[in-house]
Amino acid sequence: MKHTINPSRRRFFAQTGAGLLAYAGLPGWLHAMEGMGEMPKMTPKKASANFHPDVEINLICKPSSVSILPGQPTQVLQYSGKLVKGPANTLTEIPGSYLGPVMRFEKGQKIRINLHNQLDEPTVTHWHGLHVPAEQDGHPLYAIDKGETLVYEFEMLNRASMNIYHPHPHNTTAKQVYHGLAGAILVNDDEERRLELPGGEYEVPIVIQDRLFDANNQLQYVRQMHDRMMGFYGDRILVNGRPDFKLDVASRAYRFRILNGSTARIYKLAWDDGHSGASIPVTVIGTDGGLLETPVNKPYVMLAPGERLDVWADFSGRKVGSQLVLRSRSFSGVLPGMAERMMTGKHGGDDQPHGGGGHRMGMGMHGSALPVGSDYPIFTVRVTKNISDSPALPNKLSTIKHYTANDTANPNKPVPIAISEGPMRMVLNGRPYAYNDIQPSERIPFNTVQLMEIFHAHGGHGGDKAQGEGGHRMGMGMRHSNDSGDGSPKMGGMGGMGGGGMGMMMAMAHPIHLHGQYFQIFSRTVSNSDSRSYASVKDGFIEGGWKDTVLVMPGERVKIIKPFQDFKGLYMYHCHNLEHEDMGMMRDFLVE
Repeated sequence: MKHTINPSRRRFFAQTGAGLLAYAGLPGWLHAMEGMGEMPKMTPKKASANFHPDVEINLICKPSSVSILPGQPTQVLQYSGKLVKGPANTLTEIPGSYLGPVMRFEKGQKIRINLHNQLDEPTVTHWHGLHVPAEQDGHPLYAIDKGETLVYEFEMLNRASMNIYHPHPHNTTAKQVYHGLAGAILVNDDEERRLELPGGEYEVPIVIQDRLFDANNQLQYVRQMHDRMMGFYGDRILVNGRPDFKLDVASRAYRFRILNGSTARIYKLAWDDGHSGASIPVTVIGTDGGLLETPVNKPYVMLAPGERLDVWADFSGRKVGSQLVLRSRSFSGVLPGMAERMMTGKHGGDDQPHGGGGHRMGMGMHGSALPVGSDYPIFTVRVTKNISDSPALPNKLSTIKHYTANDTANPNKPVPIAISEGPMRMVLNGRPYAYNDIQPSERIPFNTVQLMEIFHAHGGHGGDKAQGEGGHRMGMGMRHSNDSGDGSPKMGGMGGMGGGGMGMMMAMAHPIHLHGQYFQIFSRTVSNSDSRSYASVKDGFIEGGWKDTVLVMPGERVKIIKPFQDFKGLYMYHCHNLEHEDMGMMRDFLVE
């Protein structure tokens, strides 16, 4: 296919560079982002004459305005959809929301989606979680300019599950998602249908996002470098695009399809009835890739950006007028300790630099009204109607083939996904994102099942030993070596700081998302030095089903088993803290 240079990267720096350059002393950070290079632009794909869709949708990306808070409407970016062909329930609007319509598909359907760009910048849509050909996946290569149309054509191969659609343009994914471009995809199949789970009004999508508004009700985004380094955090929780969300329910079982649609914020979800003090478990029946084999009860569940939960919420026996609150409970360890204390306004501790006014390390970070890891409500459920008829929770949900190491092509040599954080860049496998920069470890044989290991590569967290030479200096003494014999990273030590001092200062949790097929969690291990913070989150992981995004805590090594079947081509893997993705914490696998 023909290609030219995509202007999206230049536009990104034109839109955000002035404010960042004004932030003194950070030319290295901007230089690191420039190092990601240009992204070619492919000729937009047109409809195929020999593809006969069961469903066809016109999907439009456009500027819009929505009333979110009292007073002035908020300017947003929005997906709107029009059903050209297919079942009437294919598209469901969320009333009064900036979120795109919920798309509902059946396994086996042939689907055509015509993406029309009415934005003033390039965009492309990624079908997060869907198993589709590489050229249909929404790679930044296929971004289209204003006025252009991109045609997607694929067969629905996924099992019943909740997936996502959102933009994926080079360097501007986070900004477009933050301003409203996101929506949910629900896939149904016969296995799920036989269970007769709650449906219709009793199946409720719950999209959780945090946002920051100015005095005129307009969205604020990325005010300084720190908003990218740590991820951007708002001070209001929105559910389905609405603040102070309340859901009226009947005294029966519901199915909550929960999505973390934030760009960076991680949640620790738990029920609270407000007065009895009794422990109310979260009953999980599915994750990213659909139903579990059996229901799982948890005291709380961790939910990182890009992850989904299928929750059985049974209000049977509750009196009319009673309430339950879904909260995010307190936890620690997902941000560097210094950053966590700065967000909460707690400035004590031996590792705190001196300075006043809430500023630390020259990052400009202030105390937050909604600190990461604090306790706050997400939404309230109110029982408003008493009914006696309610479905029972099935004991058996689905059948899953569980992979073992012996099923993989590389049981003794996992494919590495090495996370490294520094004050100037976020990278995977020692390299920022660049097109056509496939390393040996990123070449995946077609139709194989691969063992992969995600880990923190900086010193002090079990990464590779320091390389004495061949690396290039990053800010504050971090050396990264980009080249090694097998394509895996060789991570440097911490100049003048001993074994990984800055690595531990910068360590944070990362939700790692792999495009293409779902994967399974094989194992989790964590270093003793990180066990204290890990204890506040460890009981909230669901590991028995299919996943496409996994939260990797500081000091943690996560092994996964992932099939690479059916399709060849480029598939991305990246941090789903979208600010980190846009900084370069993203790479390509070439399935060949």
